[in-house]
Amino acid sequence: MKGPTMHRRLSTVGLVAVLALGATACNSSSPKAGPSASASTSASPTAVNLTGVTLEVAAEWQKDEQKSFQAVLTAFEQKTGAKIKYTSTGNDTATILGTRVAGGNPPDVALIPQPGLIQQFVDKSAAKPLPQSVQDIVKANYAQTWQDLGTFNGSMYAVWFKAANKSTVWYRPETFTTAGVTEPKTWDEFVKTLGTLRDAGVTPLSVGGADGWTLTDWFENVYVRSAGADMYDKLTKHEIPWTDPSVTQALTLLADVWKVKSLLAPNALQTTFPDSVTQVFGTKKAAVVYEGDFVAGVISGSTKAKVGTDAKFFAFPNVGTSPASVIGGGDAAVMMKDSPGAVALMEFLAGPEAADIWVKLGGFTSPNKSVPAADYPDDTSRAIADLLVNAAVFKFDMSDLAPSQFGGTPGQGEWKDLQTFLGNPTAVTATAAKLEADAKAAYKK
Repeated sequence: MKGPTMHRRLSTVGLVAVLALGATACNSSSPKAGPSASASTSASPTAVNLTGVTLEVAAEWQKDEQKSFQAVLTAFEQKTGAKIKYTSTGNDTATILGTRVAGGNPPDVALIPQPGLIQQFVDKSAAKPLPQSVQDIVKANYAQTWQDLGTFNGSMYAVWFKAANKSTVWYRPETFTTAGVTEPKTWDEFVKTLGTLRDAGVTPLSVGGADGWTLTDWFENVYVRSAGADMYDKLTKHEIPWTDPSVTQALTLLADVWKVKSLLAPNALQTTFPDSVTQVFGTKKAAVVYEGDFVAGVISGSTKAKVGTDAKFFAFPNVGTSPASVIGGGDAAVMMKDSPGAVALMEFLAGPEAADIWVKLGGFTSPNKSVPAADYPDDTSRAIADLLVNAAVFKFDMSDLAPSQFGGTPGQGEWKDLQTFLGNPTAVTATAAKLEADAKAAYKK
């Protein structure tokens, strides 16, 4: 996924509905109830002795998320005797893994946030198809939709270890109380709320523009609500150009906020995603930050604020009468070396034990339906899951589905174009034209 995660419990119906929901990028109907959260975990990895074996695992996670994931890897080490070297690819997974693959030195296992990038590695035979033992665990623990998302060219290659609800907006409740505002439901109300916060003497919004992926998430949430699910699918596949009026409409809506400098904390283009969160809940230089459910992990790991008390969220506001919608993402484990150690690690990551470790630490949502619902740590996690379950429209992150040179690489494509737009939000037509030029080059159409 380009970023991080957290969550939930729900009723038995709710937990699995999240999993079925996370599903296809093209499914625009509400999910159906699935098996119980206490589903059978009979297909689970068998402990093997890997003493003397060293594996390298690469993932984008840093800081708090890296600490949580390393707790998962430590459990595997204790279980098997293996030693694991963790390498962070940061926000440049495509370039770093691509270079490693080209040099004949890939990690044993990589966690990749972009299905489009996984497809590229599959096409280059750099990703290894999952052996039957791993597939059996996936089939026992994941809804069909997540299995489908891990299948490329007719074979299963990926285990979706981490999921994210990327349609949450986080705020400090005391700032809303002081300004006399409530959680906005629509985009117009959102813009008005930010203005009221400003007029009450509070800097309204922190934007992590130094990480271009945050800006793609902004665009996707506005676009699906203003253009609709069908147009979202068409733009995702580049079946319509980025110069389409639906795109310029979404950019214009973003400009309603981004062009008003008094609504933004200073230096948005130099502010990273983690810093955008700490500006709100740590240094308290702003009142609101938009990003996915993984914001909770940064709040808990890097500030003294307590999620649910000092930090609350509301659903990304609808545009007009648009249906409740959720943009989602995730990180999928892919085997890049075919070895007994790599297979054992993939088995472990596919089972509920590994996911449950991070779930209990917070800031994490697992698409594994066998993770006990009660292990999600707080009411906020459960509320975010309810948001997923009740979404009339669910779409997988558009930029993650795009070719990585357009949707997933720092300094180029959509990331760079939207950073430029954040710097000059009045350039709607020019931004759309640049996005289309870059999309044509990446999609080769």
